[in-house]
Amino acid sequence: MNGDELIRILVKDDQDVFAMRKLGREVAESVGLEAQDQIRVATALSEIGRELLEAGTGASFAFRLGQDALTVTIEFSATAGFRPADGVTLAGRLVDLIELDPAEGRISMVKRLPQGRKPKRSAEEIRAGLATGTPTTALEELRRQNRELAETLQEVLQLNTELQETNQGVLALYNQLSEELEETNRGVVALYAELDEKSAQLRAAGEAKNRFWATVSHELRTPLNSIIGLVRLLVGPGGEPLAEEQLHQIGLIGSSAQTLLALVSELLDMAKAEAGRLVPQPSLVDLMALAERLRMTLHPTTGNDAVELTVEVSRAPREMLVDEVMLTRILRNLLSNALKFTERGEVRLEAVLDAATHNVVFTVTDNGIGVPEEHQERIFEEFFQVPGPIQVRTKGTGLGLPYARRLAEALGGTLHLTSVPGSGTMATLRLPYRHGGTPVVGRVLVVDDDEEFRATVRRMLTGVAEHIDEAADGLAALEVMAGHPPDLALVDLLMPRLDGSALMARMCDDERLSRVPVIIVTVATSYQVPEGTRMVVSKQGLRRDILLGAIEGVLGRAGG
Repeated sequence: MNGDELIRILVKDDQDVFAMRKLGREVAESVGLEAQDQIRVATALSEIGRELLEAGTGASFAFRLGQDALTVTIEFSATAGFRPADGVTLAGRLVDLIELDPAEGRISMVKRLPQGRKPKRSAEEIRAGLATGTPTTALEELRRQNRELAETLQEVLQLNTELQETNQGVLALYNQLSEELEETNRGVVALYAELDEKSAQLRAAGEAKNRFWATVSHELRTPLNSIIGLVRLLVGPGGEPLAEEQLHQIGLIGSSAQTLLALVSELLDMAKAEAGRLVPQPSLVDLMALAERLRMTLHPTTGNDAVELTVEVSRAPREMLVDEVMLTRILRNLLSNALKFTERGEVRLEAVLDAATHNVVFTVTDNGIGVPEEHQERIFEEFFQVPGPIQVRTKGTGLGLPYARRLAEALGGTLHLTSVPGSGTMATLRLPYRHGGTPVVGRVLVVDDDEEFRATVRRMLTGVAEHIDEAADGLAALEVMAGHPPDLALVDLLMPRLDGSALMARMCDDERLSRVPVIIVTVATSYQVPEGTRMVVSKQGLRRDILLGAIEGVLGRAGG
């Protein structure tokens, strides 16, 4: 055994158990254990001694002091048939470790010393002190136990009192926190109600603005077309001869009417775009022919021979599937702006195929006066015009670039601008490249409670899907799928009534719908995505090429 033996005692009767209990307490005190630990050691020893005597066998108790623990080894006759019971179990709860070996007739009990505390006396001094101890009687030991019990009860009462005070404090804190939380919840509910009211007001204002634009645009088109027609009659063949100044003035009238008509058309398209009704009509477009038409129509209108308009689209695909009218309006707007703000040099239109993103990239570059950095994003705001020399050089409505960006987004693309004042500007239009082949998928169901996002996805799926269905939540989606299961479902997770996770669970329970491939398109976090999901795409920064790659990936897995 490890450690120095301090003392050994034989236990053969009840008197010896009392003596051993007293000795155990003294040894525990000598090695530096706290008062409560002294009582635990003494109680554990008396419980084991009592159990051994009840089994009809005596035992030898040897106390040893190690570097960090007090060990008591109990040896008894292996043939006595001792079986540990409640006494040994209780002893195991009072000390740190107890090991039983009935076959060898040995029990080892370990009580660790307080960390960092060493016995005040050496093993030799402890042995000498224990040897001079006086024997104890059963009555004395019983009195000692009663005192210990009374002290322990007093400590328990004190602890109970402290616990009650703590509970009262916790209860008071809980009540205070509950009141604060309830007050906060009331504030949040009120805030949500206010936000809902503001959202309703904004929607109403937006709808009113769109109706106003649409109404005004329609009302203005008729008189403007009449003015343009009258101008053509006055200056065309068969009209009465006019003086040079008259021709000039009438030409100004016609030019102003044409400008107003173009502005009215832009206003109407802007209203359609905001209402989500600006739906592209894709067709195969010859990019080289389109670029040449733009060059021929725009170059003569500049009135400035010092500016050269060039186009280079040889590195782009010959044809692409896109709405030709929208693409033409975007490029004409960008080229007109570049020519307007360039006094001399070159305005260049280029188009290339970006194989990495599967996009056709159109760039319009000029070496004109440029746009200050702080205004490069604001020029895409409606009616905003850059202050200073740019505004003095030429007049504009502030709708051209916002209109062009809306058209680009309607086509599933992006429009950005970079500029260096005094050096020039480059506008970059990126559109997803689709050729005139067969669609990737047949019927697609878009399940999302955001109407604007559904419209965005519908535009992205143009040319990709043969047919597109929409549903505002899971229940509506189940109704749509009951009649005709789709070939693919794009599902948001966060929806009212029946969310995306519950919808997918319902689909798994239905034999027909369980075979429908699903792509999760959401802003939810990863831990909210259902297990077994094949594909997850984030709504944030979603582009057509990303969505197309996800569709091809999940359809490829489903087919495999």
